Amino acid sequence: MKANESVVLVGTKAVLVPYDVAHVPKYHTWMQNEELRALTASEELSLQEEYEMQRKWRLDEDKLTFIILARHEQDELASDINPTDPRLHSLPMIGDVNMFFNGTPDDFTAELEIMIAEPHYRRGGYATEALHLILRYATGNFFPSEGLHLAHTLPLRISVPSLVVRVGDTNIPSIRLFEKLGFMIVKHVKVFQEVEMRVCPASSL
Repeated sequence: MKANESVVLVGTKAVLVPYDVAHVPKYHTWMQNEELRALTASEELSLQEEYEMQRKWRLDEDKLTFIILARHEQDELASDINPTDPRLHSLPMIGDVNMFFNGTPDDFTAELEIMIAEPHYRRGGYATEALHLILRYATGNFFPSEGLHLAHTLPLRISVPSLVVRVGDTNIPSIRLFEKLGFMIVKHVKVFQEVEMRVCPASSL
């Protein structure tokens, strides 16, 4: 999405940067893992196809994609850092977080997905913070967390009731993660073995 091509979102643990061509080889390596493909409902692509997908995602207006980087201690990154800043190149790439925009103005949804591909960084708070960052950026609302420093909001804010999450019905860690952010299960689609989650009315901001 071109709207976020110059945006960096800085948290206390994680940094979100636009999905750039330099990220493709690492992302392609991740997608060779059958388990990750299954969890993300992704097809196995060649490296060339992955480059083509990156270019498409960078231009599509119905996809908001950020790569998740893990911060170093005392890296002193400012909230207004540029995506081309060389300090970002030294940070490990650990996953991605996305929103997919679907439907019409009268029936619009923003589907949220996250992947922490590097096992060492799972259960370390990176997914939670990455979701806080993208949700604050996309909706203009806080899904409360401390220590986040944001300088940008989307020109067209996404309404909280339009947010939707779909995860496998046996993926308990992901279900618990989104429950912490105020989502609740509203539908169980047995044929796809997945649950649909929405923000609880009491949590809508």
